[in-house]
Amino acid sequence: MNRIIDKPAINDNRNYNYSGFENFERPDYIYILDLVKDNSKVVDLGCGNGNLMLKLINEKHCQVKGVEISQSGVDICLRKGLNVIQGSIDNILPFEDNEFDYSICHITLQMVMYPEILLKEMKRISRYQIISFPNFAFYKNRIELLFKGRMPKKMLFGYSWFNTGHIHQLSIKDFEELVKYVGGLKIIKMSFIRSNTIKDKIIFLLPNLFIQFPIFSLRKTDENS
Repeated sequence: MNRIIDKPAINDNRNYNYSGFENFERPDYIYILDLVKDNSKVVDLGCGNGNLMLKLINEKHCQVKGVEISQSGVDICLRKGLNVIQGSIDNILPFEDNEFDYSICHITLQMVMYPEILLKEMKRISRYQIISFPNFAFYKNRIELLFKGRMPKKMLFGYSWFNTGHIHQLSIKDFEELVKYVGGLKIIKMSFIRSNTIKDKIIFLLPNLFIQFPIFSLRKTDENS
């Protein structure tokens, strides 16, 4: 019987090591900033290298706090002068009810053990919630799974299924079900990286098929929660 050698993979996303990626920025940051009003109080859950936090501070003049589980991420954020604490985000968060105007979870929902607890906590601590994730139902992922019969590499950002940080793959429809399950939240907008062509109109017609990285804006409907 063959055995898998018990040693860490060279390229292992479970380590959340941001060393060497201190200045990496995602192209969809601009769409998140568009959803946040100036001078707001914001918490970035799973803040990574802190560059989204810096943009919120410098471009939107927000008061921003961050939570990051990775020691390397926390260290990088602190070197940048950011207000970041270390910890998991799918647990009871160390913040007061309604402490923030916005809570943000960017490309991290699929990496936590308890997505429903994360969303409930986001609802508790903020009036508005901004959440993005890789859409597992994106058409290229479907094609690769159909014809190759394997987890799509593009979906896993080039990692293998066994050394990715992704725990819960989900689609846009799955996320909408999660919002209903948690309750007290309403989706007010869905954004994505646009091409400013007729292609965008087609994407809007079939978002679960054609949007690779949806960005959802939600608001709390139950002010007593």
